[in-house]
Amino acid sequence: MYVALLELGRGTVSQIATRAKVSRTSGYHVLAGLVSKGLATISGREPKQEYVAEPPAKLQRLMDRELERQKGRSARTAAIVPGLDAIFNRGDRPRVRFFEGTKGLEDVYEDTLTSHETIRAIASVEDMHKTLPDYFPEYYARRARKGISIRAIFPDSPTGREQTKFNVQEKRETALVPKKDFSFSPEINVYDDKVMIASWREKLGIIIESSEIADAMKKMFELAWAEARRLDDLSQKE
Repeated sequence: MYVALLELGRGTVSQIATRAKVSRTSGYHVLAGLVSKGLATISGREPKQEYVAEPPAKLQRLMDRELERQKGRSARTAAIVPGLDAIFNRGDRPRVRFFEGTKGLEDVYEDTLTSHETIRAIASVEDMHKTLPDYFPEYYARRARKGISIRAIFPDSPTGREQTKFNVQEKRETALVPKKDFSFSPEINVYDDKVMIASWREKLGIIIESSEIADAMKKMFELAWAEARRLDDLSQKE
């Protein structure tokens, strides 16, 4: 609309809208905006009211003023972010984040690479590899390079047994449990003050940040780990 007005020099709403190839109704709204920004003025009164273009140099001054306002907003935002962070990171309530799709599942796994301790995991290797077949080999290698070990309970399956062959190089300790009694798909990882849940069938990842919840989940894992190791030892003897 502004270019059309520049080309015409001055004109009615209908003339300018026709030149700009927009509807008359839209033309009214846009021209009102140009007037409020100082890029156009109004001459005369309805029904002979015309709009007159202001020099393009005003457009540059408008952008310069907007840039200064944005700098001011940025400075004010920077000043309040630490206080907002303090509220966001308050330790008296859990933080829950959701991740969707295969990209989201990769994102929750990437977070486990921030762990400062051994990861405790209950996982189905079959579902993991079926959903993200190209992701895990490289993930295992990166986790091992970072020195992050893992203790994992897997349902006993050919895929699970195959994965245990790489336990040493991938810094993993495993316990296989009978699949007919303990078949599960969603995965749970517990590390630091976080609980990560990956639902392979629903393509949904969740990270819960809570020292209290993570501590409780670690204790429950230790109970499950003791029984899983017992079942694994029994199956080895059979």
